[in-house]
Amino acid sequence: MWRKVVAYIKENKLLNDNDLYIVALSGGADSVALLLLLKELGYNIHAAHCNFHLRGQESDRDEQFCINLCERLGIELHRAHFDTQTYTRLNGVSIEMAARELRYHWFWQLCQDIEAVAVCVAHHRDDLVETVLINLVRGSGLRGLTGIQPRSVLKMVDDDNSGLLVLRPFLEVSRAEIEDYLFKKNQGYVTDSTNLETDMLRNKVRLKLLPLLCELNPAVAENIQRTAGNLTEAQRLLDAVVEPYMHKTILDISELVGYGSSEYIIYEWAKNYGFNGSQLKKVMSSSTGSVFTSRKGFDLLVDRGKLIVEPQQTSMESIVVPEEGTYMLPSNAFLDERFHHIVIKYSHTFYISKAPYVATVDADKVLFPLLVRRVENGDRMIPFGMKGQKLLSDLMTDCKLNLFEKRSQLVVVDARGIVIWVIGLRIDLRVAVSENTRKVLEISFN
Repeated sequence: MWRKVVAYIKENKLLNDNDLYIVALSGGADSVALLLLLKELGYNIHAAHCNFHLRGQESDRDEQFCINLCERLGIELHRAHFDTQTYTRLNGVSIEMAARELRYHWFWQLCQDIEAVAVCVAHHRDDLVETVLINLVRGSGLRGLTGIQPRSVLKMVDDDNSGLLVLRPFLEVSRAEIEDYLFKKNQGYVTDSTNLETDMLRNKVRLKLLPLLCELNPAVAENIQRTAGNLTEAQRLLDAVVEPYMHKTILDISELVGYGSSEYIIYEWAKNYGFNGSQLKKVMSSSTGSVFTSRKGFDLLVDRGKLIVEPQQTSMESIVVPEEGTYMLPSNAFLDERFHHIVIKYSHTFYISKAPYVATVDADKVLFPLLVRRVENGDRMIPFGMKGQKLLSDLMTDCKLNLFEKRSQLVVVDARGIVIWVIGLRIDLRVAVSENTRKVLEISFN
């Protein structure tokens, strides 16, 4: 086992001689073996034990065992006590999820406090195999069938940087090899009585399903591990394909035709914004104009062969413009991220700009104060070049604006209620510059 672990660490570049690591120590066989072996290999390690107070005296027994072990080995031990039941009740999560969140958040904080690079956990090959089978039973996608990876980064809610790095040096060895290693070292360990119960899915897989599969093929664990490794390579290839699309806000489905199937790319892209599988099935069969909302607060629009995503729209306070000057736009104006201010100024010499975000109108035909707001239902104007009134909803449709563009469209309205400018699209005929114009009003966005 020693050689396997050394080779696995080297192959996956898991540990460095000069860095400090935390070993998650429960007192069970796996974590005890990990602690002993990493110490034997000369790595700089501290141990960390969590007491979740879920098993009464047994929890305290495990903690005392870890204290005695670390004192004997000369390894510094960090301990944390959690009121897991209360955390479960307050946060509406399962006991298992509560324990996971509590311990990994503490590991992350401990890494910051003692300047440790990562936390090492004792997941082994049997854990990997169980995870693959559990995910298969649950109907996981490809990523779930890759099992457990040698390294992963857990994002923390209150961490803007890299999160918690979790390392797993034992994934190449089996539970039987770990127990044999401890037997040869004459090293005891504690046993969590809940691991012998069959009321949880993982324990049912461990105690019932895997023994049955081993009867069918004694090499089933090695075969599943090898398959998971193959799927991991396939996943890496797919990740490389998906990566260029991940942070786009517009996905043109026609661009994905060359891959043979666009569904996986769309799924991974949309998942990045918080959309789930059931929503995406509806997206794929929806017509133009359909909108879906994710748990992360994004809206997804189906629009003429494109998928468009943007943050859910929030209400925008109208901007009152009493006179010429420079006025700041609200951050949620959705006009264009390049534009932050609206500038109103008079001029006696003028040039009519053709830029979409500059309007030149007859100053004598405009009545202050002006109002800059989003378009509203029922808004009308007489578009320059036409004679009759037109609903702005129809004008925006004629200009081929999608639903997101329509709902965020800004207009400038004068004191009479005339929409003098649909920003970026048209001015109103009633305020247009003519041969009789003596002074112009230029409205622009900077």
